[in-house]
Amino acid sequence: MKKPLPPVIPLEQDSQKPVLRRTLSFKVADNLLASFGYAWTGVSYAFVTQRNFRIHTLIGSIALGLGVGLRLPSVEIAVVGLTSGLVLVMELLNTALEAVVDLTVEQSYHELAKIAKDCAAASVLISAIAAVIVACLLLLPPLWTVLAATMV
Repeated sequence: MKKPLPPVIPLEQDSQKPVLRRTLSFKVADNLLASFGYAWTGVSYAFVTQRNFRIHTLIGSIALGLGVGLRLPSVEIAVVGLTSGLVLVMELLNTALEAVVDLTVEQSYHELAKIAKDCAAASVLISAIAAVIVACLLLLPPLWTVLAATMV
């Protein structure tokens, strides 16, 4: 059974742009600080409940630390940071999609739910592979140089 759409009302009598009432929203942020609080709650939830999010956070932090320690140019550190951030974003989206799918299908199995969850997980995998490739291309050459210098 589909839920009814929220009512549409105009902003003003002569306004051409309708506005949706958010009557079905659970909670709407009153201000920007509250919005950041909700976002941080999502990050905290993922960190506490999702093992892979913690793993990606650790590996991304190590990669950034190596970049700083090896004195990579700031652009290269930014690229490592952005690709690591992309992996975390994909992991958050994966977690959100899995929660929505689980809410929708409840305890039953549905092939489309499986496809949605598998594709969301694949997006995390692809972004993680890309991040590893970027990190290897940027970090390994200076790391080899440092290691070779210490062996001589």
